Amino acid sequence: MSQPNYEFKAEIRSDMGKGASRRLRRQGGVPAILYGGKEEAVSLTLDHDKLINAADHEGFYSHILTLHIGGKKHQAILKDLQRHPFKPKITHLDFQRVSAKEELHTNLPIHFLGEEVVKKAGGVVVHQMNDIEIACLPKDLPEFIEIDVSGLEIGDNIHLSQITAPKGVTFVELTRGEDHDPVLVTVSKPKAETVSDDAPEAPEAPEAESGDEDKE
Repeated sequence: MSQPNYEFKAEIRSDMGKGASRRLRRQGGVPAILYGGKEEAVSLTLDHDKLINAADHEGFYSHILTLHIGGKKHQAILKDLQRHPFKPKITHLDFQRVSAKEELHTNLPIHFLGEEVVKKAGGVVVHQMNDIEIACLPKDLPEFIEIDVSGLEIGDNIHLSQITAPKGVTFVELTRGEDHDPVLVTVSKPKAETVSDDAPEAPEAPEAESGDEDKE
């Protein structure tokens, strides 16, 4: 699957309210808002089909996106995406403006490497967290965080403090005090499926007595 271009044309939306949003969605649009920085929040309309295609890619949630609004380019990150409860539709998006000189906060997905090695050794890799909150300047924003678990044995785990952050990146959780050092991944034993030796034996079925079946 090819990597999409994270640039989207957006139009300023003046028709507000639930009824207007429903009409917009029926016409193939998605209501959104762009906020942050020194500018006022702006209500927007984006094309649903392009968004739903981009939303299939992990990078859509961690890349810096470009919104084309009124002939100008705006850099932003996705802060929230709402979906229809049972239809494959996006119903609303929140974007936050990004400034090259201002630190941004976002969550990055974790990519666990070497799981097959652990599995072959008889361990089960358990993901305790699937993303990490980070802070960095836009130029230092990575797409994901990699964690190599190939050297772990049963009973081992990896805490956030054991991970080296990419250059220019801060793990926000570690700035909140000594008690904020979550476990990211553990290796456990496979669940036993054998019956315990102490389990009571099942009673034997009673033998059929000779009786009427012998009579002609």
